[in-house]
Amino acid sequence: RLFYRYQDLAPQLVPLNYTSRPDVKVPYELIGSMPELKDNPFRQRIAQVFSDDGDGHMTLDNFLDMFSVMSEMAPRDLKAYYAFKIYDFNDDGYICAWDLEQTVTRLTRGELSAEEVSLVCEKVLDEADGDHDGRLSLEDFQNMILRAPDFL
Repeated sequence: RLFYRYQDLAPQLVPLNYTSRPDVKVPYELIGSMPELKDNPFRQRIAQVFSDDGDGHMTLDNFLDMFSVMSEMAPRDLKAYYAFKIYDFNDDGYICAWDLEQTVTRLTRGELSAEEVSLVCEKVLDEADGDHDGRLSLEDFQNMILRAPDFL
């Protein structure tokens, strides 16, 4: 089913006999307009994280990986790992205050003032930064997620 969803996004690019051109990539513009992503404030970041080169253009394997992780059946640890990567906007392996600002701004669709965003980020770091280094490691993030039953 997912292959046909992928192929329907760009029938002119993706042949029905995919094995003849397995290096085909569907452009981000088509990926981001899918019903599952089009209203998601993180759609571009999700596509970047799951694409091989970070441009948001996806091969079939990238597409399958994305849907696998987003599935209700995916393990919590796998979901947390990819959520961490999505929120790590500067790709430095940590979620810093700037990454949190990007996250909060997207989650609230820009409806909070800069001071409110800063306060939320400060509170998140106070609560979740286990080693008090001013940023969240993957371990800090996973510990925070364990306390959020609605994360899945």
